[in-house]
Amino acid sequence: VQLQASGGGLVQTGGSLSLSCAASGGTIRGSRMAWFRQTPGKEREFVAALGRDSTNTYYADSVKGRFTISRDNAKNTIYLRMNGLKPEDTAVYYCAAGPRTILSTIRVPGAYSYWGQGTLVTVSS
Repeated sequence: VQLQASGGGLVQTGGSLSLSCAASGGTIRGSRMAWFRQTPGKEREFVAALGRDSTNTYYADSVKGRFTISRDNAKNTIYLRMNGLKPEDTAVYYCAAGPRTILSTIRVPGAYSYWGQGTLVTVSS
């Protein structure tokens, strides 16, 4: 499975962005899907994840209430809607697919098998 993330850009504090992650070469149906982010010199950080059937969603405390993760199986794509952006949200955002990821490791980068190339989100103050 290849993942292609897009939608990053420059936005002012309080603004919104929507990220997309399109999958090819396989289906995301039945996989746990997630977004992580990373800034220079820091470890990759969990942002949000979807359960296998998208019924359940999981968020980092730092983005809860501001970000929304969703999936469209027909388009083989997941999304991250980001509202109320803050300068500390500035990072490269990565999407990930985990066909075999178990719930207890849903926030762990190493639990995911496939990764997108990342898209840069910059929030200016």
